[in-house]
Amino acid sequence: YDIRHVTTFDYGASVKFARCNLRLKPIDWPGQHLDAYTLSVHPAGRISPARAEAGLANVTRLVVDSPVRHLTIESRSRITVDRLVPVPAAGDPTLAEIAALARASTDLSAASPATYLYPSPLIPLDHAIADYCAADLDPARGALEAGIALARRIQREFVFDADATLVDTPPHEAFLHRKGVCQDFAQIMITGLRAAGLPAAYASGYIRTIPPAGQPRLVGADATHAWVLLWCGPVHGWVGMDPTNGIWMASDHIVMAVGRDYAEIAPVDGVVLGSGAQSMDVSVDVAPLDEAPVRVAG
Repeated sequence: YDIRHVTTFDYGASVKFARCNLRLKPIDWPGQHLDAYTLSVHPAGRISPARAEAGLANVTRLVVDSPVRHLTIESRSRITVDRLVPVPAAGDPTLAEIAALARASTDLSAASPATYLYPSPLIPLDHAIADYCAADLDPARGALEAGIALARRIQREFVFDADATLVDTPPHEAFLHRKGVCQDFAQIMITGLRAAGLPAAYASGYIRTIPPAGQPRLVGADATHAWVLLWCGPVHGWVGMDPTNGIWMASDHIVMAVGRDYAEIAPVDGVVLGSGAQSMDVSVDVAPLDEAPVRVAG
């Protein structure tokens, strides 16, 4: 894929200073390889690598210390994705087994399942969501089977509505109205998995969109996407499940960053010094270089 991600800020009055954390460079992750990456900023600012304070992300620090009314950040990535689609099997570890393995882990790194067992600031414990998800999460059930069953139920029973929620809408509100976007559905599923004692992470990235038959692909009409990673034991590792679409993470998904919730891996965040209002526009284009076949594990 060739990916172009453009973020434009317009300020009502000159901003004297801006400092941003950019998480736009896709991370290394099983099934994908970053072949090339460029980042450009206009007007030019000071760019330097920064350490990820949480989660798995490639962080770049941007500092603009001269007055600006507009700021454009553009990243371009070329990435190869070839990912197996899991197939649940009778010998898969059960939910009870992976929960016990995650609790026993002594690895506290950002990739460890132990890091993703507990509620986080944007994904707190919610008893109503926990009860809803528990119907699919029998501890004796295979982890792969249970995880995809929950993702598919959320896809069936919730309505995708871009006007229903905002970026800071808490999971319980989207759950109450049964409406939202990919972030909401991922947060609801993660809430339920963690309530069941399971290690679940928030994945941020892109998904290839396929236009209707006979229609051209619209350049710039794609968007960032969010889905769930469930740790399914040392053999399967982290397995992606997309509750927005009711599918496995496969070769149409590109992982940009992984964290406990959106706050740890937002594509752009930071602070500005100024007195005016601001607006932000995001344009994303995910262009396939060729057709990647769906490959099935086993």
